[in-house]
This record gives sequence, C-alpha cells and structure tokens, in this order.
Amino acid sequence: MLIRFTIVALAILNLGVALWWMTPRQAPARAPEAAEAGVATLELVPMEAVEAASAVVSTSPSVAPPTPAPTPVDAPAEARKAAAATAAATVEPAAAPSPRPQQCSSFGPFESRDRAQAAATALRADLVRSRLREVPPKAATSYRVLIPPAASREDAQAMVKRIVDAGFSDYFIIAQGEDANAVALGQYRNREGAERRLAALTAAGFPARIVGNGAEAAARWWLDAAYAGTASMEDLRGRSGAPQQQSLDCARLR
Repeated sequence: MLIRFTIVALAILNLGVALWWMTPRQAPARAPEAAEAGVATLELVPMEAVEAASAVVSTSPSVAPPTPAPTPVDAPAEARKAAAATAAATVEPAAAPSPRPQQCSSFGPFESRDRAQAAATALRADLVRSRLREVPPKAATSYRVLIPPAASREDAQAMVKRIVDAGFSDYFIIAQGEDANAVALGQYRNREGAERRLAALTAAGFPARIVGNGAEAAARWWLDAAYAGTASMEDLRGRSGAPQQQSLDCARLR
C-alpha cells in the first residue's frame, strides 16, 4: 500500500514539473533608464521583424541605391557651378567688325594698255580688285573735205581763185585754229559723200583730204578699280597718273 502511494506521488510530481517547464515565461520587465535630454533612445527590434524584412529584401528586384543628396557644405559649390554654366551659356560672342564699304571708280583714259597696267601696279596695295578696259575709237559724227593750210592768207586766197576757176563752189577759208588758212570744201554727214567730193577735187589736181569731226585717232584704256577706303579717291587718281576719274557701279566690276 505504501509503495503504491509513493509511486503515484512521484508520478504526480513529475507531471507538475513537466507542466512548469512547458509553460512560457516572460523576462521580468526592466525599469526604463533615464534618457539624457536631446539623445535618441535605442529600441531593440524583435528578431522576427528582422527576419521578415530580410526575406522581403532578398525576394524584391534589385534597385539602384539613390544618389545621396549633397550635404549642406557642398550645396554652395554646386550652386556656383550651375551659375557659372548658365553665365557661360548666355554670353554671346563678340560681333566681328563690319567691313568697310567698297567704292568703285574708273581712272583714265590712258593712251596704251601698258600705261593703264602701270597705273594698276601703282595702286595695287589699295585695290580690292581691278580690270583694264579698252574703249575703241569713236566714229566721226561728220566729215569735212579740206585743202591743207597755206603759208599765208594771200596764198589761201590764191588757192580759192583756182578752185573757182575749176568749177567748184561751196568753199571758205578757215581763219583760225590749227587749220587756219586751210580751204574747206564742204561738210558731209556720211563718209560716202565726202569721198565723192574728194575724188572730184583730186581729179582736178587739188591736194584735198578728208577730216572726221569728233573722231578719236586711237583706242583709249581705262582702269576700273574697287577700293575699301584705305586711301582717298583724289590720292588714288594722283598716284595713277590718270587725267580723269569717273564713278563706277561696283556691280559692273566682276
């Protein structure tokens, strides 16, 4: 009887101890420590929350870490760089000085091409471009038939008497100029009429000749030039030796 009671008591005691070990226990609450003013308190995160956060991070797609914002110390330097870049972008390049307007003139006339070429050489340093231009001799506007000047007025009058005796009319004695004391025997608008009169006088034995009025004996040469104001027009004309200067449209000088 005693042995049985002892066995039952031990079994009950073992069961009680097992139940005590199986019952969850909590750590005794710790009194909060006094926190210093202005200092953040440290809180412990439960291990279950840490493991759950790690699992979320490992299963989520990779994301590049954000670029750290500049610290307050770097902010003024960044602002200065941005301002300098803006100023450099807004600065406009200095405008190039506008070229001097060109002027164009014709210098001449020269009696030969060589003389016009010499004028171009003398002005070469001040010319932008130039060309030599030949002007052909002008045709006569009218024609006269003359007997060359006599040595005196009396000789001219004696020639007139001979002309009248030969049956010619329309004559007069030139009183002055380089043809003074010459006998003019008519003026004609075309050369054909003057040549018919000359042929008749020559057949009668008179030494007549044809003189063109307003005609040029030879071609004339001009120097067409463009210059950019490095020298005055008067200075250029004087150095070229040209007797005349005429304005020229620069569009005609190519």
